[in-house]
Amino acid sequence: MKKHSLKIRTRPSRMVSIRIPERTLDSLKEVAGHKDMGYQALIKFYVGQGLRADLATRHSQRVIDATTRILHRHLKSPRKVVSIVKEIRKVAR
Repeated sequence: MKKHSLKIRTRPSRMVSIRIPERTLDSLKEVAGHKDMGYQALIKFYVGQGLRADLATRHSQRVIDATTRILHRHLKSPRKVVSIVKEIRKVAR
């Protein structure tokens, strides 16, 4: 069986300062302790997760918008375009 090694990429970073409510910070520290990591690493993890989710949503919307424009160019019926786009959204969930 092949062993996988963890590769850590270092990327340029910048120091930022944010205010976080004390209770939220206490909760972050508690959760981080249970995950055996530092609270600052947990904050970066949460920010990264949220950012990736938002970027994926934006990308999906751009694809749907482009699909809609292309369908309007190729199909005669606006109703058919709406129907197809609704079906795409339903299947893509």
